[in-house]
Amino acid sequence: MTLRPALFLFIASLLAGCVSTGGTDPMRTDKGRDEAREAYVQLGLGYLQNGASERAKVPLKKALELDPSDADAHAALALVFQIEMEPKLADDHYRKALAQRGDDARLLNNYGSFLYEQKRYQEAFERYQQAARDTLYPERSRVFENLGMTAQMLGQREQAKTYFERSLRLNSRQPRALLEMAQMYFDDRQYVPARRYYDSYSALAEQNARSLLLGARLAKIFEDRDTAASLGLQLKRLYPGTPEYQQYLSEQ
Repeated sequence: MTLRPALFLFIASLLAGCVSTGGTDPMRTDKGRDEAREAYVQLGLGYLQNGASERAKVPLKKALELDPSDADAHAALALVFQIEMEPKLADDHYRKALAQRGDDARLLNNYGSFLYEQKRYQEAFERYQQAARDTLYPERSRVFENLGMTAQMLGQREQAKTYFERSLRLNSRQPRALLEMAQMYFDDRQYVPARRYYDSYSALAEQNARSLLLGARLAKIFEDRDTAASLGLQLKRLYPGTPEYQQYLSEQ
């Protein structure tokens, strides 16, 4: 990451008092401490993006030493501990971050995804709902997609469909929402819209076991034997031990 050496130099200059501030040690000023804290957080995020979660903890800890309530540092540490499968620590840091910025849509969406991962679906649903209230959040389509997935897990099928539709209204290129809509319409025996959503999904994303099974089923319904056979062979080759392949075999 090209930013990291610059961050190292910036932090080193702050700690050494080399920034021009009229002879004042920058770490003794609010501005200097804020700049150092922000740099530590960015350095931690840089490590995290490069897959070095252990190294990310060092600058993030230093950021919290400068400001124990810093929401960005807590949010970054929450991601670190989520990756490291430390759910209690991740939850603690998400809550500390939200205590400072409880209306931050990105943070609420990330926390919702953590709760979904932990199968805490009702809590995840509530956090996603909070995130969706920010009408200017640039990733709002993902929030609605997440709401749809969570509503499905809560057994709220029609509500899930509404959320997926809203997601696709905001961004028609959301693969997960497209696949879920294709599956829902297929289950409702509305095969024309199911195929339309499936084709849009296939143009955007790589196939997985679930999408290959759905594609083979749709191709069979529309009597496209070559496509059905091709998708079935891909399912056999790529996902031979999956429930989807066993289901495919049972339908032949």
